[in-house]
Amino acid sequence: MPIGFTEIQETIRMVEMEHLDIRTVTMGGISLQDCADHDFEKVKENVYQKITSYAKDLQKTANQVATEYGVPIINKRVAISPAAELLGRATKQQAIELAKTLDKAAQSLNVDFIGGFSALVHKGISNGDQVLLDALPEALSQTERVCASISVATTRTGINMDAVAQLGTIIHQTAVLTKDNNSIGCAKLVVFCNPVEDNPFMAGAFHGAGGRRSCSECRCQWTWCCS
Repeated sequence: MPIGFTEIQETIRMVEMEHLDIRTVTMGGISLQDCADHDFEKVKENVYQKITSYAKDLQKTANQVATEYGVPIINKRVAISPAAELLGRATKQQAIELAKTLDKAAQSLNVDFIGGFSALVHKGISNGDQVLLDALPEALSQTERVCASISVATTRTGINMDAVAQLGTIIHQTAVLTKDNNSIGCAKLVVFCNPVEDNPFMAGAFHGAGGRRSCSECRCQWTWCCS
C-alpha cells in the first residue's frame, strides 16, 4: 500500500508529539535443556554461556532498528525455557544460585528482565518443580531482573490445588522479603491459568514448553488457533 504525505506527517507527530515508542523487544527460543550436567556448577556455567552467547547482539540490533525507523525501543528482555527442567536433582540453595546466574546474565547483556524461572505444575509437581517453588521467595528477593511464573491450572487438566495452596504462602513470603522495596518480588511473579506457549510478556515469559491445545480447550472460536 502506498504511503502518502499525510501518513508520514501522522507518524512524525506520533513520535515527536505523542511520544510513540515500542515498549519492548523480547528474545525467546533459548532452551536450557542441553545445559544439564551432573555437576551443578557446570550447569550454571552452561546456562550463563548459552544465554549470553545467544542474546549477545540483542541490544545492538534493537538499537539499530530504533535508529533506522526513528522509533525508540524502551526495554529489551530475554525469555528462556522453564528453569524447573534443570532442577530435578538440585537443592533449594542451588535453585537460588541458578536464579542469581540468570540475573548475572541479564546484567551482562544489559537487558531489563529475564523471564523463565518458571514451572508448569498444572499436571502435577515434579521434584524440579518443588525445588523451584521452595526457592522462589529467596530467588526473587536476591535478584533484580529475574521474573518467575507458575502454571497451576488449565481447562483440560483442572486446578492443582496443592500448588495453589503453596503459592499463597510463597507470595506472602516474597512480599515480606522484599518489603523494603515495595514488595517488588511479587511484581516479578505470575501465577497462570491456561498459559499460552512461548509467552513473551513479563513477568510471565517463558519459551519452548507447553503442549498443543485442542480447540475445545482453547475456546477461542478460531479453528486455526490450535492447529
